[in-house]
Amino acid sequence: MKVFVTGATGFIGSAIVPELINAGHQVIGLTRSDAGARSLVAAGAAAHRGDLEDLESLRIGASKSDGVIHCAFDHDFSNFVANCEKDRRVIEALGSALIGSKRPLLITSGVGMGSLEPGKPATEDVFNADHPHPRKTSELAGVSMSAAGVNVSVVRLPQVHNTIKQGFVTPLVNLAREKGVSAYVGDGANRWSAGHVLDAARLYRLALEKQEAGSRYHAVGEEGVPMRDIAEIIGRGLKVPVVALSAEEVAAHFGWLAMFAGAEILASSAITQERLGWRPTGPRLITDLEQMRY
Repeated sequence: MKVFVTGATGFIGSAIVPELINAGHQVIGLTRSDAGARSLVAAGAAAHRGDLEDLESLRIGASKSDGVIHCAFDHDFSNFVANCEKDRRVIEALGSALIGSKRPLLITSGVGMGSLEPGKPATEDVFNADHPHPRKTSELAGVSMSAAGVNVSVVRLPQVHNTIKQGFVTPLVNLAREKGVSAYVGDGANRWSAGHVLDAARLYRLALEKQEAGSRYHAVGEEGVPMRDIAEIIGRGLKVPVVALSAEEVAAHFGWLAMFAGAEILASSAITQERLGWRPTGPRLITDLEQMRY
């Protein structure tokens, strides 16, 4: 297949590109810079100039493809709600080039969208349209495009990691470095699901090849890693104290991360593994945190 990939030079996208090429697919990668174009060509992909604000460039890229993987997202969390709305516009633009065809559009969301009850793992057969998290906007856009005749499926991400980046854990490391303490909320028993970046890349490829409209997949290797364990490994890596914060202290310490710091973000990938034969094999989150250079 000829696959148009947004976010092709990003953390996850730069792992998806070789995964696709090594499986025999052609890749057209979205990039807004000369450096990004050079890196894509060096990886064996073609470069398509544009960005998330240029909706026409997205429509053109999608129209040239046999399928689309959309994994780009603006991670400026100070404008998170606005960026979720931007993602809706991007999904609609990509989908508009695929209406009436069987060409797949694989979009990205968060595992929390599959959660109905606190304390129970999110699952692929659930979409909680009433979830308070703004990222539900992406999946609502996918539902809208499905109704318009687009072959849409979803990959939901946990904390995706290697020894360089680890989802929300990376800003936790930066915060601990800035504040001089590594913190968790309460007893630190709340857990975040996690998955290795190479496992995630393989999942995107398998989901694209499956082309099963309406499916949702979880790139989850670990259902939940306790926040206290994460805080302790960060503390050891940075050689700073590890502290427990009360609910009243959370907002002042964590800033925009406060909405996630004490949250339980459990998720299962059992359905994904059954449907795709996907098996996560990468290192665990704590292993990568132990091996990273602080």
